[in-house]
Amino acid sequence: MKEQFQKQFQGLYWRQLFVTAGTVLLTLSLLGASFFALSFNYARSHRSDEIVGRARVMSQLSVNYLETGRYLSIEELRSDQSFQQLATFAAAVSDVHFMICDTEGHVLLSTDPDLEGMVLTMPEDMTAEIMERGESARRSDLNGLYDGKRFVVGVPAVNPDSQEVVGEVIAVSSMASLDTMWRGFVGLFFMTAMVSLMIAFMASSVTAMRQVKPIREMVQATRRYAEGDFDIRMNDYGRNDEMGELAASFNNMAETLQQTERQRREFIANISHELKTPMTTIAGYTDGILDGTIPPENERQYLQIISNESRRLSRMVRRMLDVSQLQAMDPLRNGSHFDICESVRRVLISMEKKINDRSLDVDADIPEEPMLVLGDNDMITQVIYNLLENATKFARTGTTLYLGVTPLDSKVRVTVRNLGDTIPAEELPLLFERFHKSDKSRSEDKDGVGLGLYIVKTILEQHKEKICVTSEDGVTTFSFSLAME
Repeated sequence: MKEQFQKQFQGLYWRQLFVTAGTVLLTLSLLGASFFALSFNYARSHRSDEIVGRARVMSQLSVNYLETGRYLSIEELRSDQSFQQLATFAAAVSDVHFMICDTEGHVLLSTDPDLEGMVLTMPEDMTAEIMERGESARRSDLNGLYDGKRFVVGVPAVNPDSQEVVGEVIAVSSMASLDTMWRGFVGLFFMTAMVSLMIAFMASSVTAMRQVKPIREMVQATRRYAEGDFDIRMNDYGRNDEMGELAASFNNMAETLQQTERQRREFIANISHELKTPMTTIAGYTDGILDGTIPPENERQYLQIISNESRRLSRMVRRMLDVSQLQAMDPLRNGSHFDICESVRRVLISMEKKINDRSLDVDADIPEEPMLVLGDNDMITQVIYNLLENATKFARTGTTLYLGVTPLDSKVRVTVRNLGDTIPAEELPLLFERFHKSDKSRSEDKDGVGLGLYIVKTILEQHKEKICVTSEDGVTTFSFSLAME
């Protein structure tokens, strides 16, 4: 169960889903962190500048107060209600608490009611920074004076006439506004992130499912193919993308495999039939001679039949081996040229006896000048021989055979024609199948094995060419072409 669960979540669907969700989450996190850092720093800088400005205004207002404080005690300064009211009003308007200090950092007056009556001294480093640099801005709790860190800005109070530093003004602002902004931003970010993740999950889920569903169907289809079932076809769902092309390729592969399987079964059935006939004849007549069923005076006759059937069986096996060898050859690899006219003449001369035995005339239309074509000379010679032998075998006695070579654009066409029985139109595509014979009775042609025209088609396919056949009114024509370059 655990392995099945792990296997399920290791699938392409979940991988793409997690990758998409992780990418979106990482992007949102980086954008959120960057935006928060920029916005927080901007707000802090803006707030700091604002507090510094207000502290400088208060420092100008407190110069006289600090000048007077040189000659009064702290208790007397704190009893100065007029300036204290002014400072409290300024603090209420600006939402900033002020502390008026002397040059040593002792707090003389504070607008924060929580600090009323307390004796306070600012941190020494802050006082030193104010005196040296003319300004100090930091986040601090002022040595535990406040519960949490606040914006603290200090500026010197300078007498405009003498340019003498008479004290310092500390402005303190809470972080409440920035905290509110941070909480609002975090809430908005998480809400936006959740919505974005949900949209990403939904979009990724739909996209991944559209991609994974055809793949799962292909996996099931390949398993069916492995079991020998080639009837299943893929659904392309009307898609024109790579998945649609892959589904179409799978269907084409299934068609090819189905056709190959059908041809394999037909081949096995045909070869079983073809081999069974001579082997049955050989075995029957041999047993008849051995058990005395056949009279001694007839033994020679039946031994001749056994010899003929043995030779026919040998030819059949040799032809099948030739087909296997032809299918593994590439005659165009070397790009050799030869004279097709000379090849046709040699075949015609070799067929002279068979043609004369059938009392046939020959109309040879072969040019005198050489016509060079691209291909294998021996293989094309075999094609011409098989076609001429087939035409001679099925030509009506006393008729004329036609053998012609004619140029056709950048190719050369070879034509073989005879006059005999008309081949039915539905049988024409079957002529080039293995072990097919045009005779209705497969025993009439004892010399043939039904591979001659199949060899012709195989050789021409190796040359990237096709064989054409027509049969009308007793005239049957075979023709093929070869490239000259």
